[in-house]
Order: sequence, then structure tokens, then C-alpha cells
Amino acid sequence: MSPSMLRQLWSVVETSQSQLLLNLDDNSLVQWLLKQLKTQRSLDHDEANAYTHYIHSKLPLIRDLAGSRTMLHL
Repeated sequence: MSPSMLRQLWSVVETSQSQLLLNLDDNSLVQWLLKQLKTQRSLDHDEANAYTHYIHSKLPLIRDLAGSRTMLHL
């Protein structure tokens, strides 16, 4: 994945509501993030696949980040 693709994904993660990221099951979270990315720019098949695989590999980190943001707001 290109650096710009990585920045785009992590920007979406950081600006998304923590509770949403924590409450969706794995497949729903991947699909939701992919949908958010597609609203920012069109993705070809290879880019969508790259995002899907990368997001799946980073789900624990995404949930940890969302959880830590939730704890900061308590």
C-alpha cells in the first residue's frame, strides 16, 4: 500500500466515532471503513483488496486506538 493510502485509512480511523469502531463486528468494521474510504475517492479492485487485507490485519490496533480514545473521554 502506498503512503497516501495508509494516511487516508488512518485519518478515517482517527476521525471516526470510537463507539462505532468498537461496536461493529470484524467484517462489518472492514466494510464500513472501506465504504468511508470509497466516499473520499474511487478505488479500483486492487486498492480495495489491499485495503481489505490491511484493515483485517490491523483490527486489534484499530480497536485499541478507539478504546483508548473512549477512555480519555470518560
